[in-house]
Amino acid sequence: MELKMGTQLTLEPIYTERVEKFRCRIVEQQNNIIFIDYPVNVLTKKVAFLVDGAQFRVTFSTNSKENYAFNTEVLGRRGGNVQMIMLLCPPKEEFLKIQRREYVRIETPVDVAIEFNNQFYQFVAEDISAGGTAIHIKSPVEFKDGDRVKIVVVLPFSNGDVSYVETDAVIVRIFERDDIQIASVQFTDTDDLDKQHIVRFCFERQLLFRKKEMNEI
Repeated sequence: MELKMGTQLTLEPIYTERVEKFRCRIVEQQNNIIFIDYPVNVLTKKVAFLVDGAQFRVTFSTNSKENYAFNTEVLGRRGGNVQMIMLLCPPKEEFLKIQRREYVRIETPVDVAIEFNNQFYQFVAEDISAGGTAIHIKSPVEFKDGDRVKIVVVLPFSNGDVSYVETDAVIVRIFERDDIQIASVQFTDTDDLDKQHIVRFCFERQLLFRKKEMNEI
C-alpha cells in the first residue's frame, strides 16, 4: 500500500460541526509531508482554502481497490508554478484499512439511553456503527422486536469532547448469547452531523486499538 502522485484523496473535517467532503490529488510527497492541489468541495464544486492546523480524516483507494484512512493536519502552503497545500502524513502503520460496506462497526462499550412508551432505560452497548448498535439488557424491558424507540448514544472522544447522538431507532431483534440478553438496534433517522460523529468515533477507536496492538508486539 503506497501513496502515489496523482492518488485522489477525500478529506472530511474532524473536531468541527461542519459536514463537508473535499477531493484533491497528491502532487508530491517528501518524507512525512504530502503536497496536494487545492481541494474542491464535493457538494458546491468550489475550491476550498484550508486553514493551517485544521484536522481532517483522509480516505483513498489503491490500484488494487483496497481502501485506507488516516488522520492528517494542514501544515501550510507552498507557492511556485503549482500552488500546493502541505498535509502531515502519519507513519504507514497508522493507516487503517477500511471495509467498503455501508458503515464500519467497532466493538467498544458506549453508554446508551432508550426511551419507549415514556419509560427510560440505561444500557451499555457492546458495539457501535453509524447504522446501529447492540446493547446488553440486564433487567426486564417493555420493548420487543420491531418496536420503535428513541435513543441517545454517548460518544467520548480522546481529546475530552463528548457528543450525544439522539435519533429514532427500531429494535431489530432481542436474543440471548452466552447467557446475556442482547438487543440489536438499527438507527432510522440519524442526521448527517450525528453520522459523522459516529464515524469519527469509530475511526478514532480503530486507530487506538491499532496503536495498542503495535505496542504489545
